[in-house]
Amino acid sequence: MKVVLGIDGGGTRTRASIIAGQSVLAHAESGSIKRLRVGAEAAESNLRALLKDVYAQAGISAVDAASVGVASASLPGTVEWITAVLQDFQAQRSEVVGDEVIALDAAFKGGPGILQIAGTGSNTIGRARDGSRECAGGYSSRLGDEGSGYWIGLHAVRRGLNAYDREQPTQVLDAVGRIWGTRTIEELVSLGDSSPGPDFAALAPAISELAEAGDSVALGVLQQAASDLVNFVLLVRAKLRRKHGLTEEVPVAWIGSIIGKARLVRESFFTGLHAAAPEMPVLQEEVSGIDGALWRANRLAE
Repeated sequence: MKVVLGIDGGGTRTRASIIAGQSVLAHAESGSIKRLRVGAEAAESNLRALLKDVYAQAGISAVDAASVGVASASLPGTVEWITAVLQDFQAQRSEVVGDEVIALDAAFKGGPGILQIAGTGSNTIGRARDGSRECAGGYSSRLGDEGSGYWIGLHAVRRGLNAYDREQPTQVLDAVGRIWGTRTIEELVSLGDSSPGPDFAALAPAISELAEAGDSVALGVLQQAASDLVNFVLLVRAKLRRKHGLTEEVPVAWIGSIIGKARLVRESFFTGLHAAAPEMPVLQEEVSGIDGALWRANRLAE
């Protein structure tokens, strides 16, 4: 029986599982292996610690195949360094793909569908029956990632500052100041405009809480986030229809804490999709990227 390893390397945490057939031998978690987020040294340290932990739990020293899905897999050098680490841990066969690829396969097992990612970052990917893909968004926190945790945090601050200038009531800047430890608007602006700057995505839970409490600025940000996510799904759907001749509706899956934990975004996302495409199936439960990585690793081991 083949022993395989699956790794899901998201923006904030990395998960690994080892299975043999249907039996889960081990599962472990560590910090991010995304170099842009934590740096090359920390990323490699996190990956090696994770592999050491999960191998020890499983009582093994090698795997027949490994599939790693990681954010920013297309960046130069990412595939090479992860592959080298996997070789050190005796992975007989391995692949490194984007985290969107393993999430797609978690939902659709190689079949057609549309995946909306909405966590620290955002991205929308659709796959046709022939395996070709169409995408929308996902152009990084600075240039895009609409509807993501980072986008929500950043735009809450922007709209909060605008409300401050207009003397409109909102608790957004007070919440940001508490989280960032700033005491004045000037300190908040200075920190927010610094480089590399604070973690805007970490503000998203507080913005969601304020929206639930009726804060108009926070609510407006979440409504825009949900609208952007809906529009990206519809855009990818249109591309699949126009460029690949799809006439039937393909299912939509989702992954990420913004849809998973921000109730107002989730409900608006589902409602918006249903209103625009009533026959399009939308999975109610979040998919797990690690399941897709394990599915791909099993196929790699065949």
